[in-house]
Amino acid sequence: MTTDPALLAEKIKALDETVAAAKEGGSDYTPNYNVAPTTTISTVVKRHTQPDDESTRRLRSMRWGLIPPWAKTTAEGGPETKGPLLINARAETLTTSPAFRGSAKSKRCLVPMDGWYEWRPNPAADGKKATKTPFYMYAGDGEPLFMAGLWSTWRPKDAARDSAPLLSCTIITTDAAAQLADIHDRMPLTISEADWDRWLDPDAPIDEGLLRGHGDLDRIEIREVSRLVNSTRNNGPELIEAAQPEPGLF
Repeated sequence: MTTDPALLAEKIKALDETVAAAKEGGSDYTPNYNVAPTTTISTVVKRHTQPDDESTRRLRSMRWGLIPPWAKTTAEGGPETKGPLLINARAETLTTSPAFRGSAKSKRCLVPMDGWYEWRPNPAADGKKATKTPFYMYAGDGEPLFMAGLWSTWRPKDAARDSAPLLSCTIITTDAAAQLADIHDRMPLTISEADWDRWLDPDAPIDEGLLRGHGDLDRIEIREVSRLVNSTRNNGPELIEAAQPEPGLF
């Protein structure tokens, strides 16, 4: 994600409630070309300011990796995070999964991104270990993609109800479609702009039709990229540049 949250909020007509907006002196946003689980990311939600007013779009900072409200509190006062990181939720089971079904009812979000990486397995050759080739999936028009997600709030045990909660989210995945299926069998669930508010509406039940769609599939392009992306220590624009042929190959 390379778009400053303040600019993104303005573009999508949302209130900017990200951490950067709360800091004096304006935004200190740094583009991130290699987002890892547990990183703080920007998400889009619709919420009410007052119980009876109209819900509005808000841009909020959340931890990538959903923490259910019932997660236990550790001795250090943080959430118990043993077990798999809940960075993805399968579209087919999220309304029945204990970890996600509560959020699916009224805490749905969008996760904006320039694109995402996926790795295609290569067959093993000459007794060598099989490798994987990284690809970058992105919107050919240069605009962000908006992926369906769920979010949650968590507070330590015995914390005051008005204390600031830890916000966390997960990205919903579905069966890969079209050319994307040649890279991997799963992909993030894209939501097109016309369906944003329907997906985000906190007062309406989940639209299961959107769970079976591929909103912005026609906008997505693919290119092979360098294996530099395999390490989160690398984080720069070179990660999304087209891979160069290996020496000695045509």
